[in-house]
Amino acid sequence: MIYSTIYDMHVQNSSHASTVLHIQRMSVSPTTTVEASCSPIPASSGGASNLGPASLGRIKWLSDLEKFVLLSNFERRGWVKGSSEDGDWNFYWCSVYAARMMFSVDNGIRLADDQIINHFPTHYELTRKDYMVKNIKRYRKDLEKDGSPIAERDTNGKYVHLDFIPVTFMLPADYNIFVEEYRRQPNATWIMKPAGKAQGVGIFLINKLSQIKKWSKDKPSNVPHTKDTYVISRYIDNPLLIGGKKFDLRLYVLVTSFRPLKSYIYQLGFCRFCTVKYNSSINELDNMFVHLTNVSIQKHGDEYNDSHGGKWPLSNLKLYLECTHGKEVTDKLFNDIHWLIVHSLKSVQNVMTSDRHCFEVYGYDIIIDVYLKPWLIEVNASPSVAYTTINDRIMKHSLINDTLNIILPPNGIPNVHWNKNPSLESLGKYDILYDEEAALLAAREGLKTTSNGGGDGKFQFYNKFETKRYPTWK
Repeated sequence: MIYSTIYDMHVQNSSHASTVLHIQRMSVSPTTTVEASCSPIPASSGGASNLGPASLGRIKWLSDLEKFVLLSNFERRGWVKGSSEDGDWNFYWCSVYAARMMFSVDNGIRLADDQIINHFPTHYELTRKDYMVKNIKRYRKDLEKDGSPIAERDTNGKYVHLDFIPVTFMLPADYNIFVEEYRRQPNATWIMKPAGKAQGVGIFLINKLSQIKKWSKDKPSNVPHTKDTYVISRYIDNPLLIGGKKFDLRLYVLVTSFRPLKSYIYQLGFCRFCTVKYNSSINELDNMFVHLTNVSIQKHGDEYNDSHGGKWPLSNLKLYLECTHGKEVTDKLFNDIHWLIVHSLKSVQNVMTSDRHCFEVYGYDIIIDVYLKPWLIEVNASPSVAYTTINDRIMKHSLINDTLNIILPPNGIPNVHWNKNPSLESLGKYDILYDEEAALLAAREGLKTTSNGGGDGKFQFYNKFETKRYPTWK
């Protein structure tokens, strides 16, 4: 199988970057599971001045989720369950609440050099809906202030290259601003979501201002981030439909560092379909089986299918789009998706605490409209590792296995001093999405086409604003 990896690298004279790096990786062999080793960490790997449990025995794991795809991966590697009471663990797949408590200034916990966890301390800057929007808006303004061509606007004032989130406001803080926007487009439909909840909880659609006036009366407009903060976004009412049904994409993105930014995208995402055919009629605004793709909602519908779980592999979507729109259009769509993911990560780069003990697998939810324009809907800090079908189980088991192969050094022992540069063979079904360090190094060398020194991956550079934005790989 031959496939290519796309990285969007931006290097500019301002504080933000603008040259784009493309890397191709071809015919990479399947990943090999690395069994945990009990031998001391060699000096060549960076050593560990603050050794913990790994120096005394087998790798010890903790998990707040007793899920098959996690536990089976741990057992396959010969890991054993650790203890949270005395800090006797090396790898912790924790909840966002546990991560928040662990990094609390009141806690006083100091992680050992051979302990890693699956959340960054300030992950919520990207995964909380209101913070994500706030950070992307700030990022665009900063680029615009720096005079970056990435922040170019068209004659209508819309961002040409960074228009990938719907028009969004925070309520109650932005209520008056929202009312002004609503009156400019009185026939638009809007979707309201609690800023800090997931799985479709508390979401509803509106098309009349009177529908939220009662909601807004009891909310203090001068408090921007209360427990009841909502985001209200222009509803994507012209989604691309397949079989008459609305769907969205769930894509998995692994980040091993924010400074420098290094991220990977998984090849095995999927589509989530509604069980009822799409209807934009105002009579269907309350029918969540028409509008929300969350499995937690759709599985309660009469038309839900247990055999496929309302999901479609990403490969099926690509094949469908290539057959109906052509390969070039399909390639452009997925390049646009990679573009928005990279810039969403860059938007939080300066506010994210990039602790070397941390990594994160984000679940990106993206909707494609009828013009094949992708829209970022939200980013999940704890994408579900539960499965609803056999294919779902196989895919998520592979996701966890490939994630572990990337975040662990070659000897399989967690070590924060490791340079976090896995071999191409370790990537499995991940593709490198963005490697800031490699981009900056290449920029200093004059943007020459070079080899990355491993396997047959290659670097190729091009400027995003050239006519041929998306070169075809042969």
